[in-house]
Amino acid sequence: MARTRSPLRRLLAAALTTVATAAAALVATATPAAAATVPGIDVSHYQGSINWTSVRNAGIQFAFIKATEGTTYKDPRFGANYTNAYYAGVIRGAYHFARPNISSGATQANFLASNGGAWSADSRTLPAALDLEANPYSGGYCYGLSTTGMRSWVQDFLSTYRSRTGRYAVIYTTTSWWNTCTGSWSGPWGNHPLWIARWASSPGTLPAGAPFWSFWQYTSTGSVPGISGNVDRNYWNGDRTRLIALANNTA
Repeated sequence: MARTRSPLRRLLAAALTTVATAAAALVATATPAAAATVPGIDVSHYQGSINWTSVRNAGIQFAFIKATEGTTYKDPRFGANYTNAYYAGVIRGAYHFARPNISSGATQANFLASNGGAWSADSRTLPAALDLEANPYSGGYCYGLSTTGMRSWVQDFLSTYRSRTGRYAVIYTTTSWWNTCTGSWSGPWGNHPLWIARWASSPGTLPAGAPFWSFWQYTSTGSVPGISGNVDRNYWNGDRTRLIALANNTA
């Protein structure tokens, strides 16, 4: 995700449980002003201590919170953030920063699911997000994987996460990274919500085959009461009722 989260960045999104129902419920839009949207943020330990009551009182309705990275890293503030967001009335979801060159997708999906990325139907827990973006470490932009290798890795992660939790993970990415590193693969978008990262006035062109975005990270330099310094700001492409439906797996 944004550098404000760290070199251990983030996620993506799009809401579809079945193409038919999701497409009927959510309409592709060029800008948030074109349809109902819900404001949110995404955070990691880089934001320090967060006053989640102030965040909620400022109108923020959802948050993706960094839980894990790779196969061993656990964000030190995840537990406090995840719990306190819930009790403040913020709909929360965990996210995992992918490291496709250090283990299988299944290994990392299990690591996420065992360390905060599980799911419960409580109206405040979103399916976790898989953060796929340019490699901030050594190993190349696409982590040294071919497009076929990356597709296999992503599918391994998604299938394992669904097996563990019963949910389709959200996918955070940029159009450039996705099209380059997966070879413009359209396979996941029938079920997995797209969380598009584009710091601009509109979401722009979506990854190949994605019919619409579910979440849009539109800036890395947002400001929210209760958080010191910059924070990533996001929109949900729909109203709060639809967001709760995604959380409860009834969308």
